[in-house]
Amino acid sequence: MAEYRTIKQRGSDEFVEKKSRFIGYIAPVETEDEAIAFINEIRAKHRDATHNVYAYSLRAGQIKRASDDGEPSGTGGVPMLNVLNGNGLVDVCCVVTRYFGGTLLGVGGLVRAYTEGAKIAVAAGKIKTMAESADVMLTCDYNLYGKIEHFINEHKILVVESDFGAEVSLVVRLRAEDVEGFEHDMVELTSARVSTEVISRGWNEM
Repeated sequence: MAEYRTIKQRGSDEFVEKKSRFIGYIAPVETEDEAIAFINEIRAKHRDATHNVYAYSLRAGQIKRASDDGEPSGTGGVPMLNVLNGNGLVDVCCVVTRYFGGTLLGVGGLVRAYTEGAKIAVAAGKIKTMAESADVMLTCDYNLYGKIEHFINEHKILVVESDFGAEVSLVVRLRAEDVEGFEHDMVELTSARVSTEVISRGWNEM
């Protein structure tokens, strides 16, 4: 997998449906232990709630779990997991807390409510795309910097660092699959008068 989608941050939001209060929470997690810790944190925060329904999806091992936490089977956790899957999200845990308001929602109403709880939590957490990337250092003379700067701006390439010493040194971040093409473009643009070196690889928001 050259890229994946997850959320930027923890987030929460809430709504009321037929006097029942639903609070959607979401958090970035990377392991099952982290997911369980987040679920327990929300349970502790809402000990008096009627239900704390959850779903999580992990990239490692492609683990997906969901629980209705006492709601009728299939009305809470699975609809929430469907929201995560529908957005292509991994490394994320979502909990929707319900305070019962006295009016039964029925199976369809519960499915819609827990789906909505997950959706507003995802919106609060904000989706980001993580891609396998590489940081490439460019070193060139000052008289080539204008050309290179124009190319970088035109192609909306992220500059991570810049140093203007005896020569110009820039560190740019690229998707891993774009490195070879970028290095070729730099050779063409400068008639091979720029040096490029991959200095790190990893997963970064792109």
